Amino acid sequence: MANGLDDVVAADTVLSDVDGVGGHLTIRGHSLAELAGRWRYTQVVRLLFDGFFDDLPRDAELEKAIGKARLEVFDRVKPLLAQLAPLDIYSGMRAGMAVLPDGDGLADALRLIAAPAVLTPALLRLGRGETPIAPDAKADHAGDMLRMLAGAASPALAKALDSYLVTVCDHGLNASTFATRVVASTQAGLTSAILAGLGALKGPLHGGAPGPVIEMLDAIEASGDATAWLSNEIAHGERIMGFGHRIYRVRDPRADALKAVVRQLGSRNETGSRLAFAETVEQAALDVLRIAKPQRSIQTNVEFYTALLLEAVGFPKEAFSNVFAAGRVAGWVAHAREQQATGRLIRPQSRYVGPVPDLVA
Repeated sequence: MANGLDDVVAADTVLSDVDGVGGHLTIRGHSLAELAGRWRYTQVVRLLFDGFFDDLPRDAELEKAIGKARLEVFDRVKPLLAQLAPLDIYSGMRAGMAVLPDGDGLADALRLIAAPAVLTPALLRLGRGETPIAPDAKADHAGDMLRMLAGAASPALAKALDSYLVTVCDHGLNASTFATRVVASTQAGLTSAILAGLGALKGPLHGGAPGPVIEMLDAIEASGDATAWLSNEIAHGERIMGFGHRIYRVRDPRADALKAVVRQLGSRNETGSRLAFAETVEQAALDVLRIAKPQRSIQTNVEFYTALLLEAVGFPKEAFSNVFAAGRVAGWVAHAREQQATGRLIRPQSRYVGPVPDLVA
């Protein structure tokens, strides 16, 4: 049996392809380089949803529809926010999304797109003792998410966050996407399927690593010696956060896409000096890993520059997985609809390796 289902093909999809050897990510016929920083998130949502919803509007109308969905979600969850606020930020978001209708239509899909962008800022503000800010249906999606977080959003930061949402919108049959498709195959509604994806994403082996990248950078900066700190971590069997990937054997293309976005932010909020320091740590980590694990190709992954970008636009590290979910939810919904269209229940076999009872003649 393949360990962890490696190399087992469990679905045919038109949505995305991950070339782990060549280091390429294709999203519905487009390379990541074509999309990141060039397409708006709403355009990519439409790209992913095309063919899965009969009433899918054009880009401008879809932007308006998502704006209206943000308002609807806010009105629906506002009475619950005080109860959700004591939970950790990810659990609060997930619980808030669980109250959404569990249908299969476009309106259901758009509410799911809107929900992480609405719930995450609202819960963060409550955690700071501040009043949640209602959405602006006329604003762009990423810009409104930042406005709900901080009261205002500069065009540069809004563009950076939008580019991030595009970069992480879909990525093959990863753990959360597979979980989404399994639930969708039962003909459960979209909310049920997306909740499964959220549950899988919460695990530290999947979506929980960008926050620890910030902790690592801070610890290295305090130590004053990146090589010594990293070597000590490896000597004690610890994982170097932001490096290595289950599929990629070369550099994760999303890392370069996000690094370019961080560089474009320049010196905003000390981002430039933070990037320069991170580049030094990155090179030290690659050198240390090359020596410590010469039999493996361990390269920079998406989490490393995700941490820098989300820190730069104003999210605390405990909310990084929430923002990842805000981008990935588009891919989850598209995969759920694609799976539902097959009409086939996902039902793999297991092989029993436990004790065998004595059979009575």
